[in-house]
Amino acid sequence: MMPSVSLHVNDTVIVGSEHLEQLLAALHRSGYKVIGPQVRDNAIIYDTLTTTSELPAGYTDEQDGGSYRLKKRNDQAWFGYAVGAHSWKRYLHPPLIRLWQASRNDSAMEVSSSQEEAQKYAFFGVRSCELQAISIQDRVFMQSGHSDPIYQSRRENVFIVAVNCGQAGGTCFCVSMNTGPRVTNGFDLALTEIIDDARHDFVIQIGTMLGAEMLQSVPNRAANADDIREAEQIVATTAEHMGRAMDTTGIKDLLSHNLEHPRWDNVASRCLTCGNCTMVCPTCFCTTVEDTTDLTGKKAERWRRWDSCFTMDFSYIYGGSIRSSAKSRYRQWMTHKLSSWIGQFGTSGCVGCGRCITWCPVGIDITEEVRAIRESGSAPAAEEQEGHANA
Repeated sequence: MMPSVSLHVNDTVIVGSEHLEQLLAALHRSGYKVIGPQVRDNAIIYDTLTTTSELPAGYTDEQDGGSYRLKKRNDQAWFGYAVGAHSWKRYLHPPLIRLWQASRNDSAMEVSSSQEEAQKYAFFGVRSCELQAISIQDRVFMQSGHSDPIYQSRRENVFIVAVNCGQAGGTCFCVSMNTGPRVTNGFDLALTEIIDDARHDFVIQIGTMLGAEMLQSVPNRAANADDIREAEQIVATTAEHMGRAMDTTGIKDLLSHNLEHPRWDNVASRCLTCGNCTMVCPTCFCTTVEDTTDLTGKKAERWRRWDSCFTMDFSYIYGGSIRSSAKSRYRQWMTHKLSSWIGQFGTSGCVGCGRCITWCPVGIDITEEVRAIRESGSAPAAEEQEGHANA
């Protein structure tokens, strides 16, 4: 394969797996810190990626309610798994960050912000549901009328190498949420992995001119009709094998009309209010702010860290917590994610990645909770399926 003379947006090319290393090299030369999937501590995590040899070749995952296991595949696919506990949120909306610091001496007080120099990130291996999650957080942090400068500075410098899913996870339901498994927008390059006894190639769709520039130095050939057909079939097969499903018809009103449904007591009897679901969720964005001082009283700092609506203190106001029970806190999380989020941001807050099911210690399944309320609740009158699908 030789580099094409000129590449353009929407071109589709074939790159052999042995040449994808050159794409990483091009990103590194352009000053990007590449973040990608790796195997660590018996899980797929996201961390700094220096070479394609660090990718989880030959691994897949088995996921179910409260269960996650890695196992070996019978091939050396690089992206033959679903998603792990990490999401790209941790790089755009950090779990812990200092907002400002202050120090004083006998005569003056000095306050300095902690505005960091914007890091150029390249996210390597972003799934369609995760791209949709990033889009949702874009609405929250940059398009709601009040832009978050930390998120915006990081988001504006991201190069995205997306991957179409070739295998559905046991808890995936992105088809129900209209968020996958095919990547449709928001990427610079989108890969579909084709691996069999005869080949290990990537069908790559170019999404931006920057993507075309990065791919220009990588050996490639134009994809033919058979290549494209094979890539499309891989994604179509994945869509047919979702581990979960959720009926989202009229879901906004379904939940808002059933706030006193007995199912909330049922789930509360199982929920540990640990907050795992919010920590692994790629769209949850709640935070708290903490002020600290040193022992001398001459230095103070303000830090922002992730918080969860499952903690008692999160809803504390003068006089006590307004959500003192597990029932009220789980109901708040689920109805916000699937109902009131639509009114706030014009889309569901769920992308169907299934992380909240997999990483719940007791295996609470959000799709099952919706199903139980729908089958026994006072469903709203027939209406348009407003807001059930993510754009």
